Amino acid sequence: MTLKTYLSFLMVLGIFILASRCAGEDKGGKEMRQQAKSEKLTIHSALPQQVKSPQNNPITTEKVELGRLLFYDPILSGDKDIACASCHHPENGYAEYRDLSIGTNGKGFGVKRTFNEPNVIPLMKRNANTILNTAFNGIDTRNRYEPADAPMFWDLRINSLEKQALEPVLTFEEMRGPNYEKEEILDVVTQRLADIPEYVELFEGAFEETDPITSDNIAKAIAAFERTLITTDTRFDRYMKGEDDAISISEREGFLLFNKAGCGKCHNGPMLSDYKSHVIGVPKNKKLTTFDKGIDDEFAFRTPSLRNLRFTAPYMHNGRFNSLKEVLEFYEDVAGGKNMHEEVLKEDLDPLIRELNLSVKEILPIISFLNTLNETDFDKEIPERVPSGLEVGGNIQ
Repeated sequence: MTLKTYLSFLMVLGIFILASRCAGEDKGGKEMRQQAKSEKLTIHSALPQQVKSPQNNPITTEKVELGRLLFYDPILSGDKDIACASCHHPENGYAEYRDLSIGTNGKGFGVKRTFNEPNVIPLMKRNANTILNTAFNGIDTRNRYEPADAPMFWDLRINSLEKQALEPVLTFEEMRGPNYEKEEILDVVTQRLADIPEYVELFEGAFEETDPITSDNIAKAIAAFERTLITTDTRFDRYMKGEDDAISISEREGFLLFNKAGCGKCHNGPMLSDYKSHVIGVPKNKKLTTFDKGIDDEFAFRTPSLRNLRFTAPYMHNGRFNSLKEVLEFYEDVAGGKNMHEEVLKEDLDPLIRELNLSVKEILPIISFLNTLNETDFDKEIPERVPSGLEVGGNIQ
């Protein structure tokens, strides 16, 4: 064989190998896309575009705007120093970049927030959940939910946004503080609002009632505002509606690995949460002197949503992990048989977490998929002032 013939042979062989490889990759890509399409018809779906409200609290513009003002007004706190927005601020995705929140008698914003001195207020023992999409809490894999029964908080102790709205006001370390008893704080707050003519006018416009400034109506207004804080157009939502190019091939691979590993057994439905309690054995936050025993003192906590995770670090009920990589490494350790909790036996862990099949090499693709659940286009409007004349958002400057 001459040199010229040999070189021609090598060229033809190279073209054949390259063509075969490309065909194989295309075939594999098609198979993965087909698998992804079939997967998204099972336990996951896009969020609905419309939000439901309880029958006794329909959304109105007047109610929403009143709720926005109340959300940012520290007049609802015992010492008039903290508002709902202090720990649930739009700049942080209506969450807070702290493992454990500092409530009343605090100053500053996010990680820079500290207690004033002297101080008798403890740290809050749990991480602040984002309020984004809480309008859909309790939604199942068939997009069914009842807003009046929506589960709230890490320990599922309250149902509905209306009941949730008043819990921080009643809680000593959150908004009530040391100067008022739990039994009197709501009367104090309603009287404060009734003494402000602007609030009287706003409540009369939002509620067609005699003497409309009540604790129930305060809760209804805040809940109505919170139901407007939704993100229903993430890349994941568009993908679930049939826009295949909304997420990349690597993100689709992460989606498949997410379910293959068993994550979707708890993180399912359009909110990627089953809203059930599970014992998973998260290690103690060292800032706390004792373990938080959770639901029924069994160290169980509600499955959190996985939407907008870019805003909600640190993660878990006690803010124990600073990154998604740390979270998934924890699950990989537990799946490998390690016990990460001093007071929870391995056999007491939820069977679903013991059945996880997660490897280190799957962590980055899954994180890539989780990023498709983020959206930055949500209501970030902050009032220029609140009717009380107090500092908007509380003492966060």
